[in-house]
Amino acid sequence: MQDWASVLAAVRVGGWVIYPLTILAILAVAITLDRVYVFLRFGRLPGAMRGTHEIGTPGSALDWAGRLNDIASQNAFARMSAPWAPDSSVPLWLREAKAQSVASQIERDMSKGFWVLETIVTAAPLLGLLGTIVGMMHSFQLFGGDGLVDPGGVTGGVAQSLVATAIGLVVALFALFAFNYFSRRLERLMDELESFANARLSEIRLADTPVGAQP
Repeated sequence: MQDWASVLAAVRVGGWVIYPLTILAILAVAITLDRVYVFLRFGRLPGAMRGTHEIGTPGSALDWAGRLNDIASQNAFARMSAPWAPDSSVPLWLREAKAQSVASQIERDMSKGFWVLETIVTAAPLLGLLGTIVGMMHSFQLFGGDGLVDPGGVTGGVAQSLVATAIGLVVALFALFAFNYFSRRLERLMDELESFANARLSEIRLADTPVGAQP
């Protein structure tokens, strides 16, 4: 409890720069929690669809569409499966075009808020630097022609600059780690979606190949 009181006391020393930094920190935490939920809820390969990436596995070519009944419609793999639904009237080139469009839309949906995290990574240290400059200016103003006027004020200005810098760096580091983690998760998701789409495309081509025909 005493440690938290010390932290709050240090934050109060940081001056007005702490307020925009607090807003950035709240945004970073909110976006991080939102993306955690989205990736866990809509960005994971459902257990009912495991094994559908490989051609020739039991049920991969026949039963994968039936495994989507209990999956949320906004799940990335459920959305990617739509262009490959059994429908002989849709030409293969149109299915591929639709799959590319769906993949682009999924990438946009899953990456919402990434630009905010990236902005916080840059803005938080700059705000901390601004707090440093303000604190040092406050300290230098206490020096006059007759010497040091208020030693306590000087140390207070230095403390303000150090606290603002530290908080800015902490907020930036949190946003940086979150941005890099979710960017890597998105890349892995897009790779899995590409693998899933390639499996569906290969199954359709195999189904359309006449028995006994040469590949």
